[in-house]
Amino acid sequence: MIISFVVPVKNDARRLDRCLESIAAAARGHEYEVIVVDNGSTDDTVNVARRSDARVLVIPDKRVPELRNAGARIAEGAFIAFVDADHEIVPGWLPAALEVFASSDVAGAGSLYTAPPTATWVQRAYGALRGRTVGTADARWLGSGNLIVRREVFHALGGFDPSLDSCEDVDFCQRLRRAGWRLIADERLASIHHGDPATLSALFSAERWRGRNNLRVSVRNGLTWHDLPSVAAPLLLLAGLVLAMVSAIGAAFLGARALWGVAPAMMLGAALVLLRAARIVRSAGSWSLQTVASALAVGATYEVARAVAIVSSADHHRERAGHPQIAPSR
Repeated sequence: MIISFVVPVKNDARRLDRCLESIAAAARGHEYEVIVVDNGSTDDTVNVARRSDARVLVIPDKRVPELRNAGARIAEGAFIAFVDADHEIVPGWLPAALEVFASSDVAGAGSLYTAPPTATWVQRAYGALRGRTVGTADARWLGSGNLIVRREVFHALGGFDPSLDSCEDVDFCQRLRRAGWRLIADERLASIHHGDPATLSALFSAERWRGRNNLRVSVRNGLTWHDLPSVAAPLLLLAGLVLAMVSAIGAAFLGARALWGVAPAMMLGAALVLLRAARIVRSAGSWSLQTVASALAVGATYEVARAVAIVSSADHHRERAGHPQIAPSR
């Protein structure tokens, strides 16, 4: 068996069907298996998986890392590909992956997610914020919704950390690279992420949920200069929000002089949002008014959600909205 595809899912029959079709097309001509790990679906998800001849595990009420690890434990392939149910991988994905793994020092590969073809303006800006994979290059991190790993390396590293609700892919990639292995991003391993948040409200919920393990994961494996922005930005913005709130409350008792903290806090917040928006605009390759306005709205939503995540807990954003539970971690 060359490869085992592990697909975690909950209540997402329609997108799972499309995902499994894309896997079959991408792996045509190769020996492979598909393991669908269901998190207690109440719709037709399990039947869709079984009709596709996938091996099915039903494991209710577990975190996403636990689902992926459970699938990996029964995988028979030399490589394990983790593909989320709301993803669609491209034809030629598997031959390209095997070519990448021709280098014996490569243990993991994948590509940054792309926004769906029918993306809303929020999804387009969010996709630009995420960036895109161009060519082939070493990567620091790749999302577990589109990640292939050598099976023996995955198990040697202990798989995904089951204690994490999010950012488990960041943690795993950090441990993989720290162990001396290479992680490769290759544009031929593209995947369309149909689960990108379509509205600002959905984006806020998603990033508030994902951001809660961001600091923990960033620090636990050794903080680097490259990691500093993702750690410092939410802390600085949170400090600014707290300063503004304290100043506003103080004004009720001390008068206008207590508002001295509002202006610095607003300037700090604006600077962080502008930096995030500039990244979106640069990635989008357009300085049109519409692009800039979208970048500012998405950048502000992203930064505030990540700051709020530090001091608040959140249920899974999709579960609250009544949508499928499985989603990328970061």
